[in-house]
Amino acid sequence: MPVIAFASDTGVWLLSTPRTSYALRIDATGAPCHLAWGPALTLEEVQEFATEPAPPASSFEGRPSVGDELPVDGGPRYGPPSLQVRFADGTRAFEWQATGHHVHEPAPGSTELVLDFRDRLHPLRVALHYRVHDDSDVIERWTVLRNDGDAPVALQRADSAAWTLPLRDDYRLSHVTGQWSAETQLRREALPFGETVLTSRRGITSHHANPWVMLDAGDATENHGQVWSAALAWSGSWRITVQRTPDGRAGFTAGAGHEGPSLPLGPGQEYTTPVHAGLYCEGGFGAASRAWHAYTLAHVLPHPQEIRPVLYNSWEATGFDVDEAGQKALAARAAALGVELYVMDDGWFGARRSEEAGLGDWTPAPDRFPGGLTPLAQEVHRLGMRFGLWVEPEMVSPDSDLYRKHPDWVLHFPHRTRTELRNQLVLNFARHDVAEWAYGWLTRLVGDHGIDFLKWDMNRAISEAGWPDRADGADEVWTTYVHHLYDVVDRLRADHPHLRIEACSGGGGRVDLGILSRTDQAWPSDNTDAADRVAIQHGYSQLYPARTMAAWVTDVPNQLTGRSVPLRFRFHVAMAGALGIGGDLSRWSDAELAEGAGLVAEYKRVRHLVQHGTQHRLRAPVDDGPAATQYLAADGSETLLLVWQRASPHGRPSRPLRLADLDPAARYRDARTGTVHSATVLREYGMQPELPPGDWASAAVHLIRVP
Repeated sequence: MPVIAFASDTGVWLLSTPRTSYALRIDATGAPCHLAWGPALTLEEVQEFATEPAPPASSFEGRPSVGDELPVDGGPRYGPPSLQVRFADGTRAFEWQATGHHVHEPAPGSTELVLDFRDRLHPLRVALHYRVHDDSDVIERWTVLRNDGDAPVALQRADSAAWTLPLRDDYRLSHVTGQWSAETQLRREALPFGETVLTSRRGITSHHANPWVMLDAGDATENHGQVWSAALAWSGSWRITVQRTPDGRAGFTAGAGHEGPSLPLGPGQEYTTPVHAGLYCEGGFGAASRAWHAYTLAHVLPHPQEIRPVLYNSWEATGFDVDEAGQKALAARAAALGVELYVMDDGWFGARRSEEAGLGDWTPAPDRFPGGLTPLAQEVHRLGMRFGLWVEPEMVSPDSDLYRKHPDWVLHFPHRTRTELRNQLVLNFARHDVAEWAYGWLTRLVGDHGIDFLKWDMNRAISEAGWPDRADGADEVWTTYVHHLYDVVDRLRADHPHLRIEACSGGGGRVDLGILSRTDQAWPSDNTDAADRVAIQHGYSQLYPARTMAAWVTDVPNQLTGRSVPLRFRFHVAMAGALGIGGDLSRWSDAELAEGAGLVAEYKRVRHLVQHGTQHRLRAPVDDGPAATQYLAADGSETLLLVWQRASPHGRPSRPLRLADLDPAARYRDARTGTVHSATVLREYGMQPELPPGDWASAAVHLIRVP
């Protein structure tokens, strides 16, 4: 079957992925209409959907937006529009006129459909893009709008795509909420009738929500059921509107931006929305997550084949009190522990002695690094590690040479307060000169000092998003800021192909498919408490793979929560992602250093499974029982089981953990104990991991298939 097929007599398009289908048609009015999204269909079978919709029950109902391929503002439509425009003559409605289509292969294994339209009166062109891959059920969609006239057009809403679900008796919505230090808390709740809006108005992806949703009929589990999901590849403000209509249908639309600002589109200008990727799958939420993980590794990350190194970060050890001698001493201890990447955090530049000054003055502090950063970088490399730095290029301290020289470079409105959060202001990356300044010092920093890694932070949300030099600046800044951010990162990586970058925004404030397409991993939360991290990492894993999740072992009592848990438990939680260490190694005892070195070595033996295996969430986090996650090699030759038990239940039998997807005919040997298990027993009856007695018990079980 062709990947993209067309029936010219009915105007039906069918997009086929390895296991699913997506169908739409151009109706008699020239408008694109959704037909089907779900299990695989043939083009002949899709024809059964290609009928004109029934007229509304009354004149009060109008045309439902659920079912439109991209709902527009215009005519008797009263649902949430995906496209709202205002023309120079004041007209706000949009009327579809189909002008053509084409299919091409942008890359081997990928096929793209483009449907071209224009407004019937005004010279605004709209192109709907659809891309499918031979190795994924994810469908990528985006919209391109072009003003071919000589008068400006205001895009009041320009979503990337809208998605319609098949009619079901009920619907449930899955998403994540949170806040700083408590990101990605998984929520599953019945989808109410009406409109549910998930959004960020902060100019970043945000700690409080993440731009993805999953919907099911209320009956899906981790391992069973149909799930429809979609994720927006965008790192600024965004909005997703999920709708459940009075007659029981469900759908959602998503795009960049939030209510209020409108994007100016001048004569001859073109706007391309971010990709909104959608996935239908069977096999429950676990299968949906694994499909998203595979898609991210295959089509999003710039270096998916690499193994992430074990990282050490100096922040919790030193805070702002950094100098060459102290960093060299920490680096020596980190190298002895088995660390492969040493990262010096905040405090190395300008007058940075606290969070009150110095941001923007990105030169090494001469009193702390009299020879610059080169001696430290050389020593770290001599110790056999890569060298990384913390940077925050989008920020400036009012107490800095940069701000005193360029007070106009920050986002602001004339005669309005410039709000300081964390004693800093936001540089206007939408300005070309600001973006060029940032690119210039970053590329020199990396090149002059042999920097291998940047932890790119952004420690506050946007406020006073004004751009006084531009008439439409307050509207344009939200989009152009993100595009310039992407451009700086892309140019920096092109200059330095060896450079690897971690996305960070005061923790998990900037995690999305857009930023992951140009970075290597993300910092999910500033909360490194192992107990809290289990839930944070559980929510993170719903969409994003473990390969992208930086996870640190830090000291106890934890700086945020005051909680103390064993070193072994802290390591086992952090081993569920890209392992990092952030404790003050100068205070670790010889016993702790020896135990830590052993656990680092253990992680290195299994990290290929964590970072490139398929993840199965065997048991969700609960207070009084074990949470467990399994990572399985693609060929089934080995698997890793991580188990964390917060409290030991009394008077109740513990349930065995049933492992997933093992070859029933195989046998597996425990790498630590040598015990051999039958795969059938492990799958159907389960195993009881050996946990230490008491609270905060954990285990890492590495099973290798016996030849």
